[in-house]
Amino acid sequence: MIKNYLKIAFRNLLKKKAYSFINIFGLGLGMACCFMIFMFVQDELSYDTYHEKGDRIYRVTHGSLPSKDQPENAGANPFWVWNNAPVGPALKSYFPEVDKVVQFSGSSDILLTDGENSYQEEGVFFMDSTAFDVFSWKVVKGDSKNALTAPYSMVMTESTAKRYFGNEDPIGKTMKGSDSPGRSNAGDYTVTAVIEDVPTNSHFKFNMLLSLSTFRQYRPEVFDWWGYADFYTYFLVNENFDLEAFEQKIPDFLAARQDDPLYTIRVEPLKDFYLRTDADRQPGETGSLSNIYVFSVIGIFILVIAMINFMNLSTARSMERAKEVGIRKSVGAGRKHLVFQFLGESIIIVFLAMLASIILVSSSMPLINGITGKELELARFISWQTVPALVGILFAVGILAGSYPAFVLSGFRPVQILKGISVANSSGVSLRKGLVVFQFSLSIILIAGTIIVYNQMNHLLDKDMGFDKEQMLVLDYNYDEIVNSRSSALKSELETNPAIISAAFSRSVPGGYFPNAGTEIENPDGEMKMDGQAIFQVGIDFIDHFDMELVAGRSYSRDFPSDSTSALVVNEAAARQYGYANPADIVGKKFDQWGRSGEVIGVVKDFNFISLHRTIEPLTLPFVAYASRFLSLKVKSDNLQKTIAEVEEVWKSIAPHRPFLYSFLDEDFNKQYQADFKFRKIFTAFSVLAILIASLGLFGLATYTAEIRTKEIGIRKVLGAEVSSIVTLLSKDFIKLVLVAIVLATPITWYAMNKWLEGFAYKVEIAWWVYLLAGMVAVIVALATISSQAFRAAMLNPVRSLKSE
Repeated sequence: MIKNYLKIAFRNLLKKKAYSFINIFGLGLGMACCFMIFMFVQDELSYDTYHEKGDRIYRVTHGSLPSKDQPENAGANPFWVWNNAPVGPALKSYFPEVDKVVQFSGSSDILLTDGENSYQEEGVFFMDSTAFDVFSWKVVKGDSKNALTAPYSMVMTESTAKRYFGNEDPIGKTMKGSDSPGRSNAGDYTVTAVIEDVPTNSHFKFNMLLSLSTFRQYRPEVFDWWGYADFYTYFLVNENFDLEAFEQKIPDFLAARQDDPLYTIRVEPLKDFYLRTDADRQPGETGSLSNIYVFSVIGIFILVIAMINFMNLSTARSMERAKEVGIRKSVGAGRKHLVFQFLGESIIIVFLAMLASIILVSSSMPLINGITGKELELARFISWQTVPALVGILFAVGILAGSYPAFVLSGFRPVQILKGISVANSSGVSLRKGLVVFQFSLSIILIAGTIIVYNQMNHLLDKDMGFDKEQMLVLDYNYDEIVNSRSSALKSELETNPAIISAAFSRSVPGGYFPNAGTEIENPDGEMKMDGQAIFQVGIDFIDHFDMELVAGRSYSRDFPSDSTSALVVNEAAARQYGYANPADIVGKKFDQWGRSGEVIGVVKDFNFISLHRTIEPLTLPFVAYASRFLSLKVKSDNLQKTIAEVEEVWKSIAPHRPFLYSFLDEDFNKQYQADFKFRKIFTAFSVLAILIASLGLFGLATYTAEIRTKEIGIRKVLGAEVSSIVTLLSKDFIKLVLVAIVLATPITWYAMNKWLEGFAYKVEIAWWVYLLAGMVAVIVALATISSQAFRAAMLNPVRSLKSE
């Protein structure tokens, strides 16, 4: 019997090749999209799962409790992962459930010299010797226990070791390292171990680790300062760890060690580091749980659209198999046998679609990786471990997609069928219409969502940031003392080039790293108020160079030599932070910051120095002449490559010991939106595929409708109907369904996309024309899909149409 069912199933597939192709390819494309999204989501959820002790790894985040007189500020200051060092040893001594503590510095860049060659190695961490007791980084050469114990020890990843030493054994080799400002003196680093490259699904990555004892030897005092931020604290707990009990002990733990009653800590488990953290100052990248939900929903949408296509075409073609059902029932076939047969045919189609989807995914892997920015491999997701899940999906989709057609077909009455009485019913037609409306509603939601995502991304790029970032060439020399000592000569030499409009030094540039400072400023009551804010240590020309607008007071000037020691410029947000609604009122007030004291001399208009996901924060811009890392050059757009070559020539003459490293500020600033651009790419790609799949189903329905109305079309043409009227006749019912879909999709899109936009402090308003445009796109796609078949049917010779009937 099963053999007979298989024979009939394949005979039907071959008999109606066009419908079989639409069903198999459409469903296969939908399943391929689901597999692609599943691979992306699975990779996002797999971050840090390679650590063998992952369920016992936690980290400390640091923050402030709201003061009693300002309870409204609760949550205003985000927690930081990056903070003080003393909390680590204190946790180890106070909590017996803490087995190991590993601390490491903020990310460093260091100049390494190997003979005559120099390289600036970025993303280097000074790390505790306990690192290998906590994290599962596999050591391939050297001794993990002592690898980071001695000062000036260095651990490299395999790819880094190969880059520096080729196929030679790197263990014991030395490289001269520059100083790391605030963390270490220059010295000779010895390679003590080589580890496998850090997995791509790690929340922070590195090419090299330096021993934290190097940092401790250079600045031992900061390891005892609770107010000095430059450390990440992770810890390993024992098997009996109780998080709730641990958190209850934190207030007593801090009360015995901290003078600041508002300072507090929280702990995060490893599983939350990448997707669920809300803390700032991360050691690496973080993901977005909301994006995972969005893509998962899109994947379900696409699969549902593909399944609707299958159900629509199957029920629409039910009349063609009515006689088969009647004959089978008349010779004794029970309804359950027919249901089993039709569900079996459905599962066969789904099986073929699944094979097609695997082929599609496999051939599209380079494209998928380009869109997602990941290194996904199909073998990671299709293995013996995932076969049961794939089989489950096969049967689930087969039964869901084939259930309605199976029960409709098996319910036909043989007497009516064999007498030639029509078995068509209004409920089947209504269901098909409902499914078309549903799938086009989903498609319109995705079209409108894509338009809104594009508008928001363009807004991020086009918004006036409050400073000039165009044609700004930024040279990175990593605080090099020799370069800073020659800064005047370097700047003067470069400004003789007519292609360079202006130049300025600074420790930070907009969109990049900046420290935070505790600053005392006289408030309106005449009292010195301490508060924290971002700090840009800048050169004398920085404000003018970036075309920042002064709203009160003055900028730094060579006419006032004391500006370098006793003057301070702040932004409007900082003025408000200290109680001055009118920025001019803070000018002339006393300040004390990082050993400098004097008066506030000016206020710059608020500018977006961080991502537009966040509002503008308080900022101070002290003039510090010799603490810079960057030299920014405003250049003319003509012949950029020639200008860069000329700048490099000057650089090599004044700083020959350092590599010439440059970038453009606008490109660097926009790197903050990499995750958003990735979201846009993925969202757009799958939206287009969803619309394609919906159109494929509509094409099949339109083709079938034209076929069953062949006799009607022939009669109408004999009676003088125009081609245009026949096309309109066949198209209008489908277009009505699309218009209903537009009405249903609009409020859902408005709600969903407004929720997404809440993640941006500066966002576009969703205009009415977005819904109109999305609807027009859907109508045009539907018309293009339907009219081709309608026109083809209308152009048939009526003699042939009537003869065939």
